[in-house]
Order: sequence, then C-alpha cells, then structure tokens
Amino acid sequence: MLLRLIVEYSKPYRPWIIGVLAFQLATTIATLYLPSLNARIIDEGVTEGDTAFIWDIGVLMLGVAFAQVLTAVAAVYFGARTAMAVGRDIRRGVFHSVAGFSSREVNQFGAPTLITRGTNDVQQVQMLLLMGLNFMVSAPIMCVGGIIMALREDVGLSWLVWVSVPALIVIVGILIRFLMPLFRLMQDRIDAINGVLREQIIGIRVVRAFVREPYETERFRTANERLTDVGVKVGQLFVLMFPLIGMILHLATAAVLWFGGQRVAAGEMEVGSLTAFLQYLLQILGAVMMGTFMAMMIPRAAVCAERIVEVLNVQPSLRDPETPDAGAPLNGVVEFRGVSFGYPGAEEPVLKNLNFVAEPGKTTAIIGSTGAGKSTLLNLIPRLYDADSGQVLIDGVPVSGLTREQLSERVATVPQRPYLFSGTVATNLRFGSTDATDEELWDALRIAQADDFVQEKEGQLDSTIAQGGTNVSGGQRQRLCIARALAAKPKIYLFDDSFSALDVTTDSRLRAALHDVTRDATVIIVAQRVSTITEADQILVIDDGEIVDRGTHEELLEYSETYQEIVKSQISVEEVA
Repeated sequence: MLLRLIVEYSKPYRPWIIGVLAFQLATTIATLYLPSLNARIIDEGVTEGDTAFIWDIGVLMLGVAFAQVLTAVAAVYFGARTAMAVGRDIRRGVFHSVAGFSSREVNQFGAPTLITRGTNDVQQVQMLLLMGLNFMVSAPIMCVGGIIMALREDVGLSWLVWVSVPALIVIVGILIRFLMPLFRLMQDRIDAINGVLREQIIGIRVVRAFVREPYETERFRTANERLTDVGVKVGQLFVLMFPLIGMILHLATAAVLWFGGQRVAAGEMEVGSLTAFLQYLLQILGAVMMGTFMAMMIPRAAVCAERIVEVLNVQPSLRDPETPDAGAPLNGVVEFRGVSFGYPGAEEPVLKNLNFVAEPGKTTAIIGSTGAGKSTLLNLIPRLYDADSGQVLIDGVPVSGLTREQLSERVATVPQRPYLFSGTVATNLRFGSTDATDEELWDALRIAQADDFVQEKEGQLDSTIAQGGTNVSGGQRQRLCIARALAAKPKIYLFDDSFSALDVTTDSRLRAALHDVTRDATVIIVAQRVSTITEADQILVIDDGEIVDRGTHEELLEYSETYQEIVKSQISVEEVA
C-alpha cells in the first residue's frame, strides 16, 4: 500500500526521479572508485618513489572527489524537490477527499484523526520518499559494488564481509519486528492528543466558566504521557540499535586490521590493498546502515500510508449525479414526500414519514421539543445527508439529482451554531456569492441589523474576523451569518434557530426587514421561541420525528395540544393570542 501510494503520486515527477537516480549512481561509482586510487598511490607511487605517478593519480582523485560532491548536491536537491512535491500532492488529495465527505463520513473518522492523517501521516511518507531517493540507489550499489571491489583487493579477507553484513541485517530485522506495532500505536496516540487539544481549545470558555482547568490539565497530561510512553519505547529500541551497529563496525575494523596485518606481514597482501579493503568494508557496512535507517522508517510510513489510503479510498455517500438536471426551474418549492432518516448506528429513525410543501413567498416554521429532529430535517434540504426513504425535492427535482453548485444557487443556510472563518467581514459575507459588490454586502448587513457594529469597526468591511468569529459576540456572529446567507440571494432560506442570540427588539426589526427581501423566496425557520414564528404562513409541530400538527399560529392555538404546551412553557396563551 505504501509503495502503491508513492508510485501513484510520483508519476508526474518521473523525470526528476530519473535525474536523482542518475546523480546517485554517479556519486556511488565515484565513492567506490576513490579507495582503489588511494591503494594505487600507496602500493605503486609511494613504494617506488614515483612522484609523477602520485601527482597524476592525486589529480585524478581530486577530479573524482569534485564530481562526487557535485552529483551528491544535485541528487539531494532534486530528491528534496521531488519529495516535497509528492507530499504536497498527497496532502492536496487528502484535503479534496475530506472536502467531499458528507457529515456521515466526517463523523465516522472524527476531526482529530483527519487532521493527523492530512499532516503528520503525510509528512512521514514524505520523509521516507526523501530518504529513499537519497539512498535507494546508493545503498544497494554501494553494498554490492563494495563487496566486488573488496574481493578484488583481497579474497582472503572476504569472510569478514560474509560475517558482519548478515549480523547487521539480523539485528535490524529483529528491531523492525518490535517497532512496527509501536509505530501504529504512536499514530493512534497522536490522534488522541490532537482530539483532546482541539476540544480544549474550542471549549476554552466553558472550561474557564466552570473552573475545570485542573481536570482538563489532567486529561491532557494523561494523553501526553500515553504518547510519551510509546515514544520512549521507540527511543529505547533506537538507543539499542546504534550501540549494536557501532559494535559491529568496530569489531569488523579491528578484525580487518588484525587479520589483514598478518597477511601483510606474510607478504600475501599489500598495505594499500589492506587500506582499500578496510574502506570498502566500512562502505559496505555504511550502506547497510543507510538501509537500516530506511528500514526503520518504513514501518511507520507504512502505517501512515494505510491511514492515508483509508481516507482516499472512501467513496462519499453524497455524490453529484452523473447527469444532473440542468433544466430545473429556479422557483424554490421544497417538498418532502414520505421522508424518513436515521443516523448510522441509531436504534430508531430521527425522522419518520414526513410530508409537507414549502412554497415561495411563504414562511414555513418548524417547532418542537429538543431532539425532535428539527435541525436534521433542515439538513436534508441542502443534502448534508441523504434520506433513508422517501424524497426531498426542490422545484420537483430530487436533491440527489442536483449538483452541489446547483443546490448552493438555490439554498442558503444559517446554521444553529454560527461559524465564521478567519479573514475579514467581506470575505465571510462573500462566501455564498464571490462576486457580490460592497454595496450588496452593506445591504445584507443592514437587513441583518449588523451594519451598525460593522461601521464602528476600524476597516469596516475589511475588519479582521478571527477563526470561528471569536472576536465578535454571539449575537454579532449570528447576524453576520444571516447577512452571509442574504448576500447569496438564494431562492430558499433556511434559518436553524438563527435568532436565539438576538434580543426581542433586534429580532423584531430583523424579521420585518427580512419580510421585504424574502417576499419571493421560500423561508423555512426552525425556532425555539414562539414569538419568532407567530406570523409564519405554516407552522409544523414535530414530536419524536413526526409532524403531529400543522397550521397557522391561531389555528394551532385552538386545537394543537402539543403547540399549546410549547406556548405555555414560554408565556401565557392569552398574551400570545
């Protein structure tokens, strides 16, 4: 899976990869050639006192060394560019995949793990590719070439190669066997600590309001210690690895000098050949060490690649139709035909057999107890979820037959939890209409009763909005979200309890201003306050996912017991009437 991921995303960069491999090959050949030149100087030039020969070979060695430096720099440069480009493309692929997820898929994975998979996991694969491009060619060629060159110098010492290299490989194999499950556990622990940290940052106001800092500190400490424990275990294996490798290198060096010295004393080997043999043996073991580092990175990168591919392979449950209905009118009629819906894993459906029509120029209000399914109903219209049975239609066309672009042209939603993106007031308002003029933005702000506080800000439309809108109050955030929907000028407005943070006076002025703007549009309001919906043309009373009553405010006050109970829980029936 790791190899397939890298191969797929490195296809556009094959010329760069070929160049990297060519430079690595040249560097390796030059590295292998230098010890033999050094041996010739010692055995022929120094022994015979031939100064001219020493200068000739010395100049050749300098040229080879200079070429080695140039090719090594070029290989690292192009290797780094390739690895960074592939990492960028994988991150882009993960982002586009997640951007196409419905709420169902996002909830299935969870935000913390999606963040980790798009950042830390991609980085691990990227680093493996960087190491691979730097050592993929040089390590095996250095190992094989070093063995051949060492045997050319002296066959009698070859047994040292056949002992030291397998010993090194066995040690690395054992360590990898223990590291693989630890790396998988480490990524899970990173997910966990990201989840805790994200939750604490988002809910910092709640934490402070209830003086829960000690409890949250303990939660983070526990998650941090769990990650640290795994990291320490990985570190212990790495700490064990380096002394073992160093021991093999030093023992091999000592053995070459011991046994090689005896062969030199016996006249069976030249001093230069002994020096070259020692250099080749160290190059062989160095190549095995480079392969070791690669092997140590592979288990973690393989785990990360599996997690990335899991995201990339998800087929979103909500996909645009292959042949969208291009001739659908833009009237704004919303119809539910026998719609039922249940969340994955839930024992009971949230919505059951809903049937109603919301028409242009009229306001449809939805009211009911908490957990009755009001927000879920609203989420089916812009197709944040697909109905389990029945149909949700816009202008007679099922929402599944419209693309997301077509839906965004027709529907604008003001969510229950108002959210603003980091940027400016203008960039947030243009979220639904990128080509809206400043004048149109001010019109939307005036209708949403938000123009007064925006005018007071330094920069006005260009004033800064923090991530989530945390630098404005809840009421201001809610009004800006309403203005964002108004700037889009859709045919269908969905207000999910979008007036709860407004005072009664502002609420009244806003609804009066909305009446003129939405005269030809379909307006569907989910509300908790009865005073918000008394003038609605149609009120749907939902209880336990079913429409139990429908009618105007006056009609429901007469015959709907459920509606009467809701009204009585807020103010007296006589006052509302």
